[in-house]
Amino acid sequence: MKRFENKRVLVTGASRNTGVSIAALFLREGARVAICAASEKSIAQGARTLEDMGFSGFLPIACDISNLDEVKSMFAKISEEFGGLDILVNNACDQGIGAPFEEMSPDFFLKVIKTNLLGTFQVSQQAVKIMLGQPDKGVIVNLGSNVSMRSIRNRTAYVASKGGIDALTRSMACDLARKGIRVNEVAPGYINTNRWDDLPAEVAQRRRLNTPLGFEASGDDIAQAVAFMASDAARNICGERLVVDGGCSAQHMPPDADL
Repeated sequence: MKRFENKRVLVTGASRNTGVSIAALFLREGARVAICAASEKSIAQGARTLEDMGFSGFLPIACDISNLDEVKSMFAKISEEFGGLDILVNNACDQGIGAPFEEMSPDFFLKVIKTNLLGTFQVSQQAVKIMLGQPDKGVIVNLGSNVSMRSIRNRTAYVASKGGIDALTRSMACDLARKGIRVNEVAPGYINTNRWDDLPAEVAQRRRLNTPLGFEASGDDIAQAVAFMASDAARNICGERLVVDGGCSAQHMPPDADL
């Protein structure tokens, strides 16, 4: 039997890259899957990608997770189509690529926080309201980042939002565990997304020196970690942060700087 046979799953931020990989894994494993992305155009892109991979029967929903009215509307559709929700994967993210700290506008900072932190909170809260009314409750997996502990430059809003995800995960886990809902986090490092397509080969190779394993994660690597945290194999793991970064966080210096 497949691990997630007939489980009802929502994956946010599933327009491309990691979100699509996560949705695809749950579909392969027998789940009924809803996907969301911020606009009709972006969710159509995600749906086409999944269809090109041979999947069908999933539920695509356009939803800007920073907008509470849209979040409530999304869950009304999920309740109508699925009758409940067993697994939530909070993957949607604003990468926050912009100015250095001293030039970053408060509006830009707030925009990133509203998607990455407030959005995760809003989606989770609506999911929990559904899960608490079910016999078997549910599981939530938040997507964080290794940058919450090892900052990168010129990404203050993004780094701050991912630090917030670490704390939010722990708080949610403590509040919800006795109520039957498990909450954990997967924290990736480098992931080979379409942003890597435009990197010069020498830049990509230099990045890989930052990773002891010598290669970045694929979308499926992250999806496998999410699936583990969502599965019964992790039934006694609660409030934890699983780092999937090829050893980057374990390394003091890359080989070319280790003098």
